[in-house]
Amino acid sequence: MNAKHVPGHIHRKPPSEVELRTKALEALLIEKGLLASDALDTVVDTYKHKIGPMIGAKVVSKAWVDPEYKKRLLENGTEAISELGIKGLHGECIVVLENTPEIHHVVVCTLCSCYPWAVLGLPPVWYKSTAYRSRMVKDPREVLQEFGLELDNSVEIRVVDSTAEIRYLILPERPAGTENWSEEQLAALITRDSMIGVSKLLA
Repeated sequence: MNAKHVPGHIHRKPPSEVELRTKALEALLIEKGLLASDALDTVVDTYKHKIGPMIGAKVVSKAWVDPEYKKRLLENGTEAISELGIKGLHGECIVVLENTPEIHHVVVCTLCSCYPWAVLGLPPVWYKSTAYRSRMVKDPREVLQEFGLELDNSVEIRVVDSTAEIRYLILPERPAGTENWSEEQLAALITRDSMIGVSKLLA
C-alpha cells in the first residue's frame, strides 16, 4: 500500500473478503432465525452512542481538572476509570499513558485489533488495518504526519502495543487557554484520535 494512503484511502476501499463473508454470515443467521437484525443494530448503536469516545473524554477531562484523580489514573488506570462507573467489555485492564511536550505515546495492536472498547467505543477501520499496524511500529513519525500530526524531532515517540490482556488509553496534552474551562467544556474538545495518540488537541 502506498505510504500516503493509510489514514484516508482505507475508508474508500471495496469490502474485503472477510467483510463480505461477515455480511453473508450475518444474513444467513438472520434468515435462519438465529440472529435478530434489530438486536445487532442495538449492539452497534450502543457502541456508537452510549459506549464511545465520550466516555474516554469524561475520564480525560476529569484528570485535567483534578490532580489527585490524574495521579490515581496514571498509577492504576483500571481502578481510576471504574471510579466513574466505567467498566465492561475490553475494559478489564487499561493502562493510561500521558502525552507531554517531550514524550508522545501512540497506540497500536500489532497482532490484531485489541482496543479499549469500554472507553473509546468501536475501533476505527484504519486502526485494524495491516498498514497501520505494521507501519506505525516501523516509522511512527511518518505515519503521524499522514494523520496531520507534525511533531518536532526533539519529541520522543513511544509506540505501545495493545494485547488481549492490556489496553491503553492516552491522556493527551491539555490545550493552552483552557485553564478556566469546566469538565464539560473540556470533554467536548477531546477526540477519539487524541486518546489513541494520532492527533493533538487545540482549543
